[in-house]
Amino acid sequence: MIRSMTAFGRAVRSGTPDGKNITVELKSVNNRYLDCNVKISRIYSFLEDRVRQYIQASGISRGKLDVYIGVDIIENIGMTIDVDTALAGSYINALKRLRDEFGLSDDISVMTVAQNRDIFNVRKPEEDTENDWQIIKPTLDEAIAAFLKVREAEGERLKADILQKLCKIEVIADKIKGLSEADTAAYKTKFETRLKQIIADNDVELNSSLVLTECAIYADRVAIDEELVRLGCHFTAFRSIFESDEPVGRKLDFLLQEINRETNTIGSKASNVEIASLVVEIKSELEKIREQVQNIE
Repeated sequence: MIRSMTAFGRAVRSGTPDGKNITVELKSVNNRYLDCNVKISRIYSFLEDRVRQYIQASGISRGKLDVYIGVDIIENIGMTIDVDTALAGSYINALKRLRDEFGLSDDISVMTVAQNRDIFNVRKPEEDTENDWQIIKPTLDEAIAAFLKVREAEGERLKADILQKLCKIEVIADKIKGLSEADTAAYKTKFETRLKQIIADNDVELNSSLVLTECAIYADRVAIDEELVRLGCHFTAFRSIFESDEPVGRKLDFLLQEINRETNTIGSKASNVEIASLVVEIKSELEKIREQVQNIE
């Protein structure tokens, strides 16, 4: 299954048995490796590493992934909130200095001070860590499923687009093959005609073996049969990789480099203007494919 690295997934669970609303969001963009950043409510920060490992085990292997897990307490079951009076005092004094130094209106109130969440310490009763995990895990599973669904849908779209471009390249490669064969045959005729003219003008005998030798040297110099055969093998491999159940982005990227290398060799050997123009077309399509492959996990 081809997956895009760009996706978003969200899940919400309201009214858990211990009186909480849980929101989980996952969003990702392209990245060479998996870079998973987990942001979770402070009282559950001890679960960050477990969330990260769980996400990786779910089959997400590449992308810059941001995970947000919000836990809103709707019913106070054993929760206590303490005020850090020392920090609160320092915060209030700082507000007063700000007021006095800049001549601001005095609107320091309880609600103003309460906006600084750092002065509050939320304490929850000692519980089994596994119980905390089991409260969050179902919503996380749902968000991951939604996230992967989007990745797979976008991956199928990328696959269809890339294969369409690959077909276009194959058609161009077939044109190059025909032109190359015709070009070699035309060179033999042109060279032989020119040589005969020179011989007639200088009244010397035509050496047919010399003609054949020269044509053979030219044909070997411009021959692109091996490059075209390797291109065909690469096209077949490209399609077979798409059928893999594993992440294929890196494999496709490597194979694309090989296809580009063979195309460059064909271009360097080409003495035919039309072949050179077709090589440019192939490279243009390869660049479009490369941009798409960068999005594949």
